[in-house]
Amino acid sequence: MISILEKQFERASAAYAAANGVERDPDWFVLKLVEEMGELTQVWNKLQGRGRRHGRSEEELKQALADETADLFGHVLLFAGQNGVDLDAAILRKWRFHPDENDA
Repeated sequence: MISILEKQFERASAAYAAANGVERDPDWFVLKLVEEMGELTQVWNKLQGRGRRHGRSEEELKQALADETADLFGHVLLFAGQNGVDLDAAILRKWRFHPDENDA
């Protein structure tokens, strides 16, 4: 499943980079993780009353939190793909998931 998502995010990211003149060198992939985590943290702080909301409602901030989480997730997948990380295998090993378990 992860490999399908990696390919979709890669296509979208490559198209964005080409359209905007962005060079996606090896450092770019890790720096984008930091950037996206910062944006997610900023929204989180606003939701928790630690930042100015600039007139944004709770619902708007929750949507922004979802959007920033999606951005971070996408950039994790891009980083993994760029660095040859097999996330499926790593998740099974690190989180001790077993594919034969039925989660109903």
